[in-house]
Amino acid sequence: MGAGHSHAAQPGQNERPLWIALILTTAFLIAEVIGGILTNSLALISDAAHMFTDTAALAISLAAIRIGKRPADSERTFGYYRFEILAAAFNAILLFLVAVYILYEAYERLRTPPEIQSGTMLVVAAFGLVVNLVSMRLLSSGKDSSLNVKGAYLEVWSDMLGSIGVIAGALIIRYTGWSWVDSLIAVGIGLWVLPRTWTLLKASMNVLLEGVPEGLGIVQVKDAILRVSGVESLHDLHVWSITSGKASLTVHIVHRQDVTDPQALLANIRRMVATEFDIHHSTVQIETTPCEQAVEEHSFGPATENAHGEHAGHEHAQEGESR
Repeated sequence: MGAGHSHAAQPGQNERPLWIALILTTAFLIAEVIGGILTNSLALISDAAHMFTDTAALAISLAAIRIGKRPADSERTFGYYRFEILAAAFNAILLFLVAVYILYEAYERLRTPPEIQSGTMLVVAAFGLVVNLVSMRLLSSGKDSSLNVKGAYLEVWSDMLGSIGVIAGALIIRYTGWSWVDSLIAVGIGLWVLPRTWTLLKASMNVLLEGVPEGLGIVQVKDAILRVSGVESLHDLHVWSITSGKASLTVHIVHRQDVTDPQALLANIRRMVATEFDIHHSTVQIETTPCEQAVEEHSFGPATENAHGEHAGHEHAQEGESR
């Protein structure tokens, strides 16, 4: 009987914290590379490699935000929101490759531990810890609302732990002379980063594959819609994410025979999914009987076949929203 949709504007992402964090990490990256070469410390060089991924992640995050602000057009009707997820996936892959390289290099150095200049190593790592803590503070407010910012935050978080590890290693080497500790700490940093990199990559791939958003159950959404007064059954239900914090829903609804105002029913459903599931982009098709999509799947609700076991026809007052 009708189709409806709703769009909710997403709040703009603040670029200033990302810019400040990018400037800090780039400046320290240069200092840490020089310090790692001068001290011959793999732990310091591994931390510099992670700092490089931080810099890349922050730069990509900023680019993703800028590109994501472009309006939708005839070629990309959802706009450029998905670029943010591509950036997050790229950051995860980059961090994974760096971690694997550090593990390999640490293995080589464990066989022949080099001489380490622990004093310079300690000073550089301490400075890096300060930079990491400041960057983490700047990024913490946006990490829960954006996979893109979360990726950059995880990069900085891993660097922060790396800096703590390098400081501990420098102190141990300084007072014991155990240079192999440097490689051991580098291994620890790599092993800590890998599972978190996988988590970020998995979340990014779920969005790219248009999976159900994390923390949202399709069964819960179905049950909530069926509880709306006037709904007889539903079919062709899809829920997916366009980007972080921007979920979309499409569904076909068969209303009860006693419903006199299908448009009011449509408005109630849209309001419910927005309130209960934070889904503000929804396309709802109201039908008097199940359409052809219901034949290809099991409808959620009472059986809708006629006496001959065939699905009845259907009518739509207007087509659903073009996506």
